[in-house]
This record gives sequence, structure tokens and C-alpha cells, in this order.
Amino acid sequence: MTVTFPPGFLWGAATAAYQIEGAAREDGRTPSIWDTFCRTPSRVLGGDTGDTATDHYHRRHEDVRLMAELGLGAYRFSVSWPRVQPTGRGPASRRGLDFYRALVDDLLAHDIRPVLTLYHWDLPQELEDAGGWPARETALRFADYARLVGEALGDRVGLWTTLNEPWCSAFLGYASGVHAPGRTDDEAALRAAHHLNLAHGLGAQALRAVLPATAQLSVTLNAGAVRARTPDPADLDAQRRVDALATRIFTGPMLHGAYPADLLADTAGITTWSFVHDGDTDAIKHPLDALGINYYAPTVVSAPTDNRPGPSPWPGSHAVVFHQPPGKRTAMDWAVDPTGLYDLLTRFTAEVPGLPLLVTENGAAYDDKPDADGAVHDPERIAYLHAHLEAVLRALADGADVRGYFLWSLLDNFEWAYGYSKRFGMVYVDYATQARTPKSSARWYARVARTGRLTPS
Repeated sequence: MTVTFPPGFLWGAATAAYQIEGAAREDGRTPSIWDTFCRTPSRVLGGDTGDTATDHYHRRHEDVRLMAELGLGAYRFSVSWPRVQPTGRGPASRRGLDFYRALVDDLLAHDIRPVLTLYHWDLPQELEDAGGWPARETALRFADYARLVGEALGDRVGLWTTLNEPWCSAFLGYASGVHAPGRTDDEAALRAAHHLNLAHGLGAQALRAVLPATAQLSVTLNAGAVRARTPDPADLDAQRRVDALATRIFTGPMLHGAYPADLLADTAGITTWSFVHDGDTDAIKHPLDALGINYYAPTVVSAPTDNRPGPSPWPGSHAVVFHQPPGKRTAMDWAVDPTGLYDLLTRFTAEVPGLPLLVTENGAAYDDKPDADGAVHDPERIAYLHAHLEAVLRALADGADVRGYFLWSLLDNFEWAYGYSKRFGMVYVDYATQARTPKSSARWYARVARTGRLTPS
């Protein structure tokens, strides 16, 4: 198998605003649902918050220089909605937009392509108070926000992403409650999923109206690499159920213009789907220039056995048991299995021929620590990245149109409900001093990005 990536392959790293920016109360920024969630007792490990995070808001120059030193060709970042439009309504904040203007200018000055995500989970709290994603109005407000950012940065940003992982926003936020805003209402989660889909479509329309014709639009999904534990028909039906809620609830309307019939049947006891209005699916199916895929580990499922009830992390999945795949694990206790990434890339190549793909997040958390000399060696992460990049190469060889790869993450950062206990970065951050130290994986990844060649791990 070839070990060389095609010319023009985009090498980058990714972050999210709430996880790195800090400056939570500066320059007019108002609380997001994550600011509120972090202040709710027992929601976030150690009572951690993103108030300071990795202080990227004040260390932007340093971080961009670091990206340039590591040879990154692209940087995928998200815009903080409550920083740009503090109430989720009305005009944009000049100071909020100025931060992103300056960030984009820094990136371009260092020949780093900015890849902008409009929404990575930080809904303005005022919109949540008005109903949040289960309310249709939130999708309309998102379209207005998309237009404001598009008008401000459209002359300098060429690749735009509407939403990052809407599955997490809908189901972790409104069904299981382990993410902000921490609600546990199955019907609300399905409403949220639809209105996130609608926000994507309306946001894409708003962007098309203000961006140059050369701008490219995408969405990023954490599509599930779902596998049945056995070939038994009951286990295969469990796989089908989870695939409908993990992936096809979004790809159905976004890519094909309709919700899957089996999804509607599976969830008929929860909702009538009356919140889907005439014309919604036409709006959601907006032409895309690329599809972003986030991948970390596969999901293995079976039907319940021995009268053991299945857990219900998602609406309609009560007839499912989730299993840990065998083999190595990361510090998140996630399985290391690059075949799932290959499966997703080839699946979408077959499902949507001609639509370019980007691996917009892939990476691993390990218990990284500096040695006596201050260096941070992370051979496990290098091995993880090597194996997953091999999977990308294999997908390319089998016809997948993969245009780029973004490592998660550039920096150690605030890892949502895990607080600062998990480190995904290729750059180590000492949270007490905010000092940045590239790990050995950063140097390895820099060589791969520079040469386009997969070097030994």
C-alpha cells in the first residue's frame, strides 16, 4: 500500500472556542449554555469551567506561530456565538468579530488556511432560556448569526462548516443530559435534532447569500461506525436502530432530503414528528461542497439478553445493549480501532458519490506528563495517529475522495464534562502557567504534514 498522500492534501489541527478561548466575560461576551452547565454542581469533573481554558483569546499570536512552526496547512476553529452575538439576536458585537478578524489575518499571514465552524455547542444562554434547540426559533436565530459572521469574514475564509456534531448537541444535551444544557427529555432531543438540521440548512442558505461564489460549505458529523456484536438478526436490528439515531437522522435530511422511515417508526412512541413543517427537508438538503467526518472509536451493540434491559442513551434505543470493543484503549476508555474510520470514509463515498470528504477530527487522549527535562513523549498517540492515517490511505486507495485530515486537538484543553482531566492535544499545556510544549506527536505529525508521507511510528 502507498504511504504517500496525494498532492494538495490538507493537513491541519482542530479546536473549539469554549475549550480554548477563555476570556469568558471580556469584550461583551455573555454566558453560553456551557458557562451555565459548568456552574451546576456535579456536572463537570472537579467543578472545572472554561473561564480561562488555555487563554487562546490572549495568546492568539503565540498559538498561530506554533501552528506555523509545526507546518500546519490549515486550522479548524469555531466561532463563539455569545462572543459575536451576545444575546443570540440582533446586531453583531464589533469587538467579538474583531477577535476572529485578527485570528484569520494571523493565519493567512502564516500561510495557514482558516476553516471556520459556526457552531461547536456554545449556544447563547438567552436562547436556551427561550427554549433552546427544541424550539424552532433557535434555527431561525442561527441563520441570522451565520449571515453576520459570513458578512464579516467571507472575504478571507474559504471553507465554512455550519455545525459540529449535532448528534452531541441534541442527544447528549437534551436526552442523556451529560452535556449542556443538561436536560433529559427524549422528545425534546428529537425536536432538537430536527431544529439543528433546519439550522444547518437555513444557515447554509444565509451563507450562500453573502459569501463569494468560490466559498465552500460543509457540515461535520460524528457519524457512528456501528457494528452488531453477532450476525444474529436481533443484533443486526439493534445496529440498525442505533445507526438511525447516530447517523441517518442527520444524513437522511441533509444528504437525501428525507428522514428515514425506520427512524420515524422506531420513535413513534415518543413523538409524532409534527415539528417537521412543510418545506423543512427541502431547506435542510442544501448543496454541500464537502462533508466532515469526526471519528474516535466504533460502537458495538446487541439486543438485550437474559431479560436484561438495555440502557437508553438515545430515544428509541431501549432495545439495545452497548458493548466495549476488545483491544487497546485510550485514556477516555475508548477503543483504538482505525477500521471504523475506513468504514465511514468508504460508506459515504458509496452513499454520496462525488462529495469530497474531510476527516475533521481524529485523535486520542492519553495521560501525558513532562519528563525531568520538560519534554513530553507520547508514543501511544503517535501509534494511534499512524494507524488511523493508514486507514485514510487505504480508503483513498479504494476510491474515497478524502481531501484533508485535522488532528484533534492542537492544544490540551477543557474537555467538556471531563474538565481538564483528559489531554487530547499534540501540544501540552501547563494550565497553571499556560506554557505550551509540543509533544513528540506534534513533531511526528509535522514531518508527515511537511512531506505528505506516512513515516514510521
